[in-house]
Amino acid sequence: MFDNLREQANSSPFYEEEAQFQEAAGTADAPPRRTSGARLLGMTAPQRFFIAVMLMITICIVGTLCLAVTGKFGF
Repeated sequence: MFDNLREQANSSPFYEEEAQFQEAAGTADAPPRRTSGARLLGMTAPQRFFIAVMLMITICIVGTLCLAVTGKFGF
């Protein structure tokens, strides 16, 4: 079954046929165009702002809790 496998692979014109089909100039997929609204991570500017505000509030709350647990408040 596998006796002449290398011979069959060497005689196969698979790579030769593939080399014949080349894309014509200008037919390749164009890079995606940027729209008027710039997107970062797929979000609009108001969405990114909301995420940033939520992150800031979360950090402030966690920091306050850490200060409360360690007793570092200056009451």
